[in-house]
Amino acid sequence: MNVAIVYRAAAILLTGTLLLSGCSAIDFYWQGVSGQMNLIAGARPIADILETTNDPLLKTRLTQVQAIRAFASRELSLPDNRSYTRYTELGRPFVVWNVVATPELSLTPRQWCYAIVGCVSYRGYFNEDDARHESERLVARGDDVHLGGVPAYSTLGWFDDPVLSTFVRYRETELARLIFHELAHQVIYVKDDTAFNESFAVSVEEEGMRRWLAAQAGRKDAAQLTEDVVRTRRLRADFRSMVRATRDRLRALYASTVPEAEKRAGKTAAFADMRAQYERLKAGWGGLAAYDRWIATGANNAGIAGVGLYADHVPEFAALIAANHHDLPRFFEDVKMLASMPKAQREARLAALVRPPAIAGNTLPSPPLLSTSSSPGALAP
Repeated sequence: MNVAIVYRAAAILLTGTLLLSGCSAIDFYWQGVSGQMNLIAGARPIADILETTNDPLLKTRLTQVQAIRAFASRELSLPDNRSYTRYTELGRPFVVWNVVATPELSLTPRQWCYAIVGCVSYRGYFNEDDARHESERLVARGDDVHLGGVPAYSTLGWFDDPVLSTFVRYRETELARLIFHELAHQVIYVKDDTAFNESFAVSVEEEGMRRWLAAQAGRKDAAQLTEDVVRTRRLRADFRSMVRATRDRLRALYASTVPEAEKRAGKTAAFADMRAQYERLKAGWGGLAAYDRWIATGANNAGIAGVGLYADHVPEFAALIAANHHDLPRFFEDVKMLASMPKAQREARLAALVRPPAIAGNTLPSPPLLSTSSSPGALAP
């Protein structure tokens, strides 16, 4: 789901940027380059795997991936390239491990900046031990840190992303969700705005799932597919609502003028309440392994910040899709227009998409956000 820091070839490591960097920066870039090269070197065409594998579940899932991949380009206007047409066996549970860090009494994630992709709110490692060492370093300086395994990421079209063993055995509905999300990153990527990028990809993922489910209506297992999607959507909504409420509580606490000791006590109470709320939610819908892991490892400022990166602007993008009558090419053009704006202006335009209409007479009229012309796109120029 996240963007890895990668390069077209190891030679980029020798550019002036790295030559001017310290040893730790070179080590970090090198692990990114070598990790990506290993993914590419180990990739085999899915057609070859289907002819040779004796694993029935792998064969089923790869066949489903082929159909999902074709649907993504044909029906969602997502890139028609070689991404997700090959398969790599990794022999580990995650492809990368991401480190998110915040100050002790803040929900603002620290930023790491790189050539090509700009600044992002996490640091990714192909080796879990390396990620743990970085986490320990950040904890030692007083940060809240969340370390999480990532099953997939997008190289933004720089490489043909393969299907990975870390997610290939997911349920068919989750395979579709993941592929739609990661391909969306190849359509639009804005430097230095992780929340924009991830919320955009989630919105495309949700629209893709709506259309994909409709296309499966004639299947014998259509009811089960719908049940899987509805359950996942409900669990995600419940989880994000819980996290959002905790985030709002902490944000108000950290912005207050109470002494730091009271802020620390309030922080402890907020996370204790969130864990208790999760147990109540879990009793209602049976829990989910990924959420159990997050509660065990991510119930701190950094974990809260990481969840926010994926959901902050989803309602705005959903509104923009609706404003474009679910025409995804037109939606993509509007998002590209937003992406070209300075960040403050971009966020203001996004916020206006879900802002309640003003009561007549109480405010001055503002320039229209949505175009009423017949030209492509819902955003006014």
